[in-house]
Amino acid sequence: MDGEVWPLHGIRLHTADLQLLVMTEADLPVLGALLPDDLEMNPHATRYAGLDDGANRRAVLAQGYWRALGMWSPEDWALPFVVRAAGDVVGVQWLEGPDWVVERTVDSSSWLVAAARGRGLGKQMRAAVLALAFGPLGARAAISSAVVDNRSSLGVSRALGYRDTHRSVLEHSGETLQHVRLESAAWSASGQAHGVVVDGVAPALPLFGLGEEA
Repeated sequence: MDGEVWPLHGIRLHTADLQLLVMTEADLPVLGALLPDDLEMNPHATRYAGLDDGANRRAVLAQGYWRALGMWSPEDWALPFVVRAAGDVVGVQWLEGPDWVVERTVDSSSWLVAAARGRGLGKQMRAAVLALAFGPLGARAAISSAVVDNRSSLGVSRALGYRDTHRSVLEHSGETLQHVRLESAAWSASGQAHGVVVDGVAPALPLFGLGEEA
C-alpha cells in the first residue's frame, strides 16, 4: 500500500548481502534505538531543552525523515534507505539530489551499527544507491565528503572510484572535510554496479522529474 500512495516506497535495492528499502515512519523506533554513539547528527537541527541527548538524537532522526519526504520536489530531494542484512537492520543509507534538475548530481551519507562495520557492507550499500543514481535516474556525477580522519568513509569512496577534489572547513567544529567526486563514465567503466539489483523505480520516476523512458 505504501508504494501505491507514495511510489518512492516501492523502490528496492539488493546487493550480495544487503537489502535496502526506503525508510518508513514505522522504522523510526528501531532506528532510534540503534543510532551509534559516534554518529554526528545534523549540527543545525533543533535541540529541545527538555529532552536528554538520546531523545534529542532520536528527534533529529525523525524530523530528518519527515522533512525529506514531506518537502520532496524534483528540484531538491533526499531519499533515506533502511539497510538490512539477513533481515536485521544494520544501518541507513541516504541518497540526495540537491539542485537535481540542473546538476543531475547526487550526494550520499550513511551509518552502520558498530557490529556491522569492517565487513565491506559500507561499500555495498553505497554501490546500491549509486546503481540507482547512475542507472534509472541518469545521474551525471556523485559527490561525497568526510572529515579527513574518517578513513572508513573515504576508503569506501575511493574503492568505488571517487576522486579527491578539494577540502573545506566545518564552521561548527573546525574540522577539515575532504570532498570527492565520481563521474558517470568512471562508474560505468568500473563495473561496480554488477550484482546490484534495482527494482520498483519506474512508478517513482515522475517524482524525480523523469519519464519512464529515462
